[in-house]
Amino acid sequence: MRKFFENSKQALLITMTMFVLCGFIYPFAVTALAQGLFPHEANGSLIEMDGEAVGSELIGQAFTAPEYFWGRVSSVNYNVYTEEDTIPDENGQVNYSGVSSGTFNYAPSNPELKKRIEADIEKFLLANPTVKRQDIPADLMTASGSGLDPHISVKAAQIQVERIAQASGLSKKEIEKIIEANTEKRSFGVFGENKVNFLMANLDIMKKMEGNEAHH
Repeated sequence: MRKFFENSKQALLITMTMFVLCGFIYPFAVTALAQGLFPHEANGSLIEMDGEAVGSELIGQAFTAPEYFWGRVSSVNYNVYTEEDTIPDENGQVNYSGVSSGTFNYAPSNPELKKRIEADIEKFLLANPTVKRQDIPADLMTASGSGLDPHISVKAAQIQVERIAQASGLSKKEIEKIIEANTEKRSFGVFGENKVNFLMANLDIMKKMEGNEAHH
């Protein structure tokens, strides 16, 4: 019996010690270190305009207006919902299913995949009449694993320049400079591909258009 109590006491002591170390000291230490060294990243890499958070550098947003860069296809529509989406339709169904991430998860043999791609291609060609079907970059017609990727390929950005120039009133040169300013190079110059953060690029377009209007 004495041995049982000694073993129980030792087990309880170890449990409490690990609870304090792993449940309090370690999380607080990591949080303090992150806030001290990388406060922007630790707080979600938020983007602010006029003192208000308008997004995160790490998460894309749904853009459909012709004056902005369009991102990749998102199965969760970048979690963009309106109040109407929370109201049940005549069948009792609601579009809002909660904040989530993920992809369509269609198999290559699934006819729904071809149907979805064809619809997106037609939509893109209609909005970009100077672009040929075979020249559309694959990443614009495919979804990322998370459905929240804020990046597109450099080619995917460049192929939208003419449409954006016509709709925004900015020159092609101005838009190309915006692409260059928001291009993230390969990691360590080797891994991955150069990519454009279309959310950051669109914010630059917005600022540029607002600046031009202020001058008129």
